[in-house]
Amino acid sequence: MTTALDKVQPGALVKYKGSPQPTPSPEDRPRRLGRWFASDPAWPVTAMLVLWPVWWILGIGEYAPVLFAIPMARRMYRWRASGRRPVRVPPGLGIWLLFLLITFVSLTTISQTAPGTIVSPVSNRLISWSLRTASYLAVTVILLYLGNLTEEELPRRRLAYLLGLVAIYTVIGGLVGTFLPTRSFTSPFALIVPNSLQQNNTEIQMMLHPSTDQVMNFLGYAEGRPTAPFTYTNMWGNSLAILLPWLVVGWCTYGTLRQRRIGIIALVLAVIPIVYSLNRGLWICLGLSILYLAVRFAARGKLAMLGGLALVLAIVGVTVFASPLQSIISQRLAHPASDTARSNGSQLSLQEGLDSPIIGWGDTRHMIGSAQGITIGRTANCDRCGQDSIGGSGQGQLLLITTGVLGTAVYIGFFLHAAWRYRRDRTPYGLAGELVLLLGFIFMWFYDAVGPTLTFTVLAYAILWRNDHERSQESLAAGEPAGDAARLTAGTRAITARTGA
Repeated sequence: MTTALDKVQPGALVKYKGSPQPTPSPEDRPRRLGRWFASDPAWPVTAMLVLWPVWWILGIGEYAPVLFAIPMARRMYRWRASGRRPVRVPPGLGIWLLFLLITFVSLTTISQTAPGTIVSPVSNRLISWSLRTASYLAVTVILLYLGNLTEEELPRRRLAYLLGLVAIYTVIGGLVGTFLPTRSFTSPFALIVPNSLQQNNTEIQMMLHPSTDQVMNFLGYAEGRPTAPFTYTNMWGNSLAILLPWLVVGWCTYGTLRQRRIGIIALVLAVIPIVYSLNRGLWICLGLSILYLAVRFAARGKLAMLGGLALVLAIVGVTVFASPLQSIISQRLAHPASDTARSNGSQLSLQEGLDSPIIGWGDTRHMIGSAQGITIGRTANCDRCGQDSIGGSGQGQLLLITTGVLGTAVYIGFFLHAAWRYRRDRTPYGLAGELVLLLGFIFMWFYDAVGPTLTFTVLAYAILWRNDHERSQESLAAGEPAGDAARLTAGTRAITARTGA
């Protein structure tokens, strides 16, 4: 991790370049580190991503973005207060602010019992609402902050490298969860968080007691599915799918020879935990990712890239079907254990969203009984019976019940606006960023996206925004309008043509 931190922060810990400098004394090192924090605006995102496994071990992995958004917000406030730098806003920010407004207004219904649900403690709902809203606010700050950093302060290549580094962490964690399962431990923060809070909130309990895998009974027997360095196996799969494009861009495309080799090895090894994760949503989205790249390459006439993609796909296919991995895939497809629960949850979420279409119900609710029966609680004959959560099987379900139909539409509209706006970006940054946004529309109906996955998606949005701005600046300097400048020029020419006509 130290090597990675030094690599992505060239010269950040060294004040002068050129002649060798004397080794700092132990008394000077804290001062030099403090100067790094003060002088390098990119340190929050660097520390957040490079040390991601550390935050997971400490038990704060899901909410590390919230913590690092605080110094980002503070620095942006100082920019505005001192007048040193104007704060630019991304396209479509007004749509996202409307979503945040609906989220805050939904708090007014959080104490009400939604139709067809059981009564539950309001305190638990308030905790969940607060944590989720904090994540929404944090990604807002992260998007604004990264979009306002210059190319010198945080190059796009470095940010892609950092996201690729987290992808490598995810592959390693997946391998550990596959070959060394049921490795759990108590995080340091679990010692200071009240036991009552841990017992009443399953998400907090799992976050404070990290595990390398999540044991489930999909195939008729207990099977561990990789999770590290995340809380849930679905979060692991979602994160891996949207991080792998940056591994390709930051390491295999723009990286050094050594980084390219590491990136290729990581991509090959990733096949093992991907299959053993039994994660059908991940399998589907990876297949669609390959299809997306094939279409984009074919449309641009990149036959060499298309051939290379076909070769990689063929190698992966032969590896899977000529190994025990093929049996794992067949067994998983033959045991769709979660389909009934997801279907019921989707129907109930839609119904609850229609019952309060403008602001939703603020937080999730629990249905009467579950897909296994109408029993309110677990019994000796049915340990899976009980009140299932409504809104816990996908970001779409979560949005419907927490913010209603309007909030769901606004949330989707924000990312849809970005995907449409940057659809013509044919650079590696554009292809990867666009792919991440498109995958979000698919994953949201399978997995929740609050926390790390939403953060990684917003980071992809920031790269698209930054890339469009930098390309516009470069084109303007060369006398060729592009990006925003091209759109402005095209609009001016159209108006002139109509006036002349």
